[in-house]
Order: sequence, then C-alpha cells, then structure tokens
Amino acid sequence: MKNLRTLDLNLLRVFEAVMEEGSLTRAAHVLSMTQPAVSHALKRLHETVGEVLFVRSATGMKPTPRAEALWPQVRIALTMLQRALAPGDFDPRRDPVTYRLAMADATAARLAPGLVSSIEKMQALANIHLMPLTTRDPRRLLEHDACDLAVGYFPDAMAAIVAAGEASTLRHARLMETRYVCAMRRGHPLAEVPLTLDVFCSAHHLLVSFSGKPHGLVDRALGGLGRERRVVMTVNQFFTAGRVVTETDLLTVLPLSFVPATGYQDELVTRELPFDLGGVQVEMVWHLRRDGDPAHQWLRHEVQRAGAFTGA
Repeated sequence: MKNLRTLDLNLLRVFEAVMEEGSLTRAAHVLSMTQPAVSHALKRLHETVGEVLFVRSATGMKPTPRAEALWPQVRIALTMLQRALAPGDFDPRRDPVTYRLAMADATAARLAPGLVSSIEKMQALANIHLMPLTTRDPRRLLEHDACDLAVGYFPDAMAAIVAAGEASTLRHARLMETRYVCAMRRGHPLAEVPLTLDVFCSAHHLLVSFSGKPHGLVDRALGGLGRERRVVMTVNQFFTAGRVVTETDLLTVLPLSFVPATGYQDELVTRELPFDLGGVQVEMVWHLRRDGDPAHQWLRHEVQRAGAFTGA
C-alpha cells in the first residue's frame, strides 16, 4: 500500500463486505451505507492500494488477483482487531451463530447426530450447515473462508501444515485414528479365501473419490509396488459405495471405523489389505482467524465431544 499511515480502517470493512457479497448494493445494505458511499470508499481504497481491486462484471463486482491475494490477510487483521477491542464472551444459549462444516458423508453420519443432540440438550442457538467435501485438501476452502471447519483425512494438507509450523495460517486437532480395510458383500467369492496381493489386483473395484478422480491412495500404493487394479466405478459417497458393493462383486477400500456409516455394515465383510496403506488420521482443521474466537472454540469443543471418535 502506498499510504498505509493514512489508511482509513473503515475502507477495509468496505473491502470485506464487497468481497463477501460480490455486490455494491448488498455490501451497502450490510454496512448500513448508501451505494454511492460504498462506491466512493472503494475508489479511495483503490487509490490507497495503488491499483484496482474490483471490476464490474455481469454478475456483480469481481475481485482482481490483487484483491484475492489481500483477502485472507485482511480477514485475519480485522478479526484480530475486533477481538482485541471487544473480546467479550460467547453464550451458546444467548448468541445465535451459524457454522459451516465441510466433511464427507461418512464423517457427517458419525458426527452429526451427537452434535445435534448436544445443541438441543443445551438449547444452543447454533445452526449447522454441513457442506459436501470434494477434496482431500481443504486449505483453499479455509483460506477463502468457504467453510469454518473442515473434518476428514487430509494427508497432503497435514504434511504442509506441520512442515510450516507456527508460520501456517491453519490450525488442527486430531479426532480419531483408524485403518483402511477391504470391504465386500457377504457371500462374495473372495470372502472365504486369503486376500493376497494377486487376488486383490485381479478383482474389480469401486473407488470412493471425493474429487471424482479415478485413482486414489490405493492406486498410488499399488503403483509403488509395480501393480495396478481395475476400478469399474467411482463414487463420492460412502453410502453409495456400501449400496453398490452389497449388490455386486466389486471390492472397495474403506476406513474401518466408517464402515457402519455406509448403512450396510451387517451386509459387508471386511478383510485386511495385503499391502501397507498406513493409518487414517481424521483431523479437524480451521483457519487462524477463527482460533481465538470464543464461538469457534465452543464449536470445536462440541465437535470433539459429539463425535465420540474411537479408533478401530
């Protein structure tokens, strides 16, 4: 910024509102300002920064790459400033709040009932929006404030977060550990024979892939052994995987603790994998901007309680 010493912090609030709303009219409503006043504030902000941050488009105000780069840091700065000036407290029975949680259907099946039970029991004014998880790397979701908390197995993201240490803008807490197993229908021709690597690779498979990619952890592990398998079908839900596998001869690989979440536990047989796929660490991950927020601290505490996660 060219004129940081004379920066009006109210301009950052306008920047925040336009980024969130994508519209001058909606931003003006949120800020209790007129649209011309918001437009004038953006002009002043552009002059302060030294370049344009928004351009008009058919769908509203489109942020420039510079605005996208500034956005995460501005959110952190405004959140920390608000916390410092008015830390206050949080009473879940008094303060209404909406949370956005990104997770796979199997994780939601384990977590949601206990979380709702806890909210209802204490008469909390919390609303939970469960969002589908379409990636094993939630960093972009959290950096761009697309969700408040991501829950799942994120090996690549966790490696990057741990490597960055305190310099990372993300925080995490482990909820459970489990392991992958091979699942098939009861009465499957392979249910009563040793599941060797050759037998596993010669079978036909179903892959649970949140992103829709036709290969995953199993395929990378097999590739390291110079082997491969045929994936006949790819789905993005554990429930769908359970339904298909119980009615076909396809095999699938699932975290053992999540097999009940398919809804077909009694119709499935599980076998240990004939190769090492490592453990499954389910983490909840959040952005630093939420770390000290009392409302978010309450959420994380309830997620840990409601999940009642136990490794298997």
